[in-house]
Amino acid sequence: MTNKEDLLLIFTRNPELGKCKTRLAATIGDPAALEVYRFLLQHTVNITQRLKVSKTVYYSEAIWENDIWPKRTYAKALQKGSDLGERMAQAFRDGFKAGYKRIIIIGSDMYDLSPEDLEKAFDCLKTNDFVLGPANDGGYYLMGMKAFKPALFKDKSWGMSSVLSSSLNDLKDEKVALLEPRNDIDVYEDIKDNAAFATFLKHMTNDETTT
Repeated sequence: MTNKEDLLLIFTRNPELGKCKTRLAATIGDPAALEVYRFLLQHTVNITQRLKVSKTVYYSEAIWENDIWPKRTYAKALQKGSDLGERMAQAFRDGFKAGYKRIIIIGSDMYDLSPEDLEKAFDCLKTNDFVLGPANDGGYYLMGMKAFKPALFKDKSWGMSSVLSSSLNDLKDEKVALLEPRNDIDVYEDIKDNAAFATFLKHMTNDETTT
């Protein structure tokens, strides 16, 4: 049975050629980057679909009705706002307005994330007001809260290495739990030595051997 007090927000980009994983695509090409992103999306489905919490997928461009996110499991919504902070803030406000008590947000490019990580994050919110999952690049891969805090979504250099430290500064007077650091997937170096992504990089090896 789904827990009606806990909500997981999943932010995703519509998987379209040339519009996702652009920093990764700069090295491996747009077609391969799209396949990597589709692989990561499916992984996100796999680790979230059985969680006993409510779940909403927030699309970047348009809501796709028939895709890998089954409507019986995931509510669907469109991101609204001029930058990532505004879009996340609106999603959290909508969740609290709907009556949820604990809300967590993740992206859809975290191969290192597991169902156990997400369960632990929700558990942390039972005894803490906020939870953060530090990313190795200085950002965060997960954020959760029990009450909306506007400062977390303002004056941030999204995508930069200062996001986590700036967010922790916003929370210096709050009760915060930190999860284990994890690596998100942004650039070639994030996947080049990971066997799970080898099939998406074969064309690069072939190119190297023929030159």
